[in-house]
Amino acid sequence: MAIEFFSVSGYDEVGKNMCMVKYKDDAVILDMGFYMQKIAGFEEENGNVKELNRDQMIGIEAIPDDSCLEIYRKNVRAIIFSHAHLDHIGATPYLAPRYNAPIIGTPYTVEVLKNQMKDDNLFVKNPIKILNSGGRYKVSKDMEIEFIKTAHSIPQTVMVAIHTKGGTVLYTNDFKFDNHPVIGDRPNYDRLRKLDNVKLIVADALYCGNYQKTPSEQVAREMLKEVMLGTENRGNSMIVTCFASHIPRLKSIVDFGKQMGRKIFFFGRSMHKYCEAARKVGLIDFNKYAEIIGRGDKIKKKLHQIEKQGKGDYLIVCTGGQGEPRSVLSRIINKALPFYFSSDDSVIFSNKVIPVEPNISNRNEMEKRLRNYGVRIFRDLHVSGHASYEDLRDLIKMTNPEHVVPSHACRPIVDPMEDLVKDMGFSKTEVHFMNNAQKIVIE
Repeated sequence: MAIEFFSVSGYDEVGKNMCMVKYKDDAVILDMGFYMQKIAGFEEENGNVKELNRDQMIGIEAIPDDSCLEIYRKNVRAIIFSHAHLDHIGATPYLAPRYNAPIIGTPYTVEVLKNQMKDDNLFVKNPIKILNSGGRYKVSKDMEIEFIKTAHSIPQTVMVAIHTKGGTVLYTNDFKFDNHPVIGDRPNYDRLRKLDNVKLIVADALYCGNYQKTPSEQVAREMLKEVMLGTENRGNSMIVTCFASHIPRLKSIVDFGKQMGRKIFFFGRSMHKYCEAARKVGLIDFNKYAEIIGRGDKIKKKLHQIEKQGKGDYLIVCTGGQGEPRSVLSRIINKALPFYFSSDDSVIFSNKVIPVEPNISNRNEMEKRLRNYGVRIFRDLHVSGHASYEDLRDLIKMTNPEHVVPSHACRPIVDPMEDLVKDMGFSKTEVHFMNNAQKIVIE
């Protein structure tokens, strides 16, 4: 019996991830994500997307258009999440209610999802189930899913193995191979090597054109250490911005902030949400080391206090690394918050700009204004959470798949996957470059 794979969304863009695997009469959906750039663009011009319904969200291309699955809705037995980034879980309250199926994720992923829905005042009737890394869930008599530990830039990311009597599909969207993670354990290489009859790998190919191995998170930690502890910053303010979901990065920032003897503040709603989820599932409690403030009025009050008491005694960690107009850092730069830059203050960007508009132009404008204030800018203190060419080589060598679908980007970004498979001599392995709303059948 053949396995069917449906590339619902995330194959013509970077984000808005969603796909489906079907075997006989049983199907599972993998991820339901936002297209963050479309949401940011809409909110900048029109207001909050919370007021939009499913059809309107599809209309502005903010969530996957799952109409290609209409005839299979009754076949869906589970909705499975690989990790907690919004480009993988954000569309859940808009799409999941259409399917009579439970939602399954790791403890951290489920907690972030619940927090996000509560914050947006959106809810689902689908049962929500927790599955730990290494766990299995019986979908039907012919299908079982397994969570395999991997690494990424957010805790408790897993590869999802869909086991059927016709073979195994391995969904690896997103992942990296990090042998020295700051939080958690290394990926479960032994389990990957033991997978049998892997018919298809859906592979995170966003950075397959980087001809290297993606560096460990420990590398980013050392970069931060060099700047935070190795530059002359006494008496000056220091602001660090990174992705709010990057809990290991935040841990490094806090560790060095403590060594500097500065009082640490986390500012921003997203910072509060992701840190609170980490606390609730027992990953790390940042409240022991930092004051975390999500609400705008309280942020304003605290920044006014810092400005009066002496900025050199504090470390501010906030949102804004992509140049988002509504972020805390943007509002400080635009003087919408009572905190004022002086010459030789430091701003550390512990992230890279996602290379799409409006991020690029927003960040360029942000840095231009910071330079006008005489601020010291430290860029790209960051390593990626995505696999590079050599990581993908290792993945394919370990699992020996018959078919590969590059995911998480469109062509020509994913074209190097074809060269990789040929370089490895896998003459029987086929690479399928897919667009949104397509289907392939694996015999």
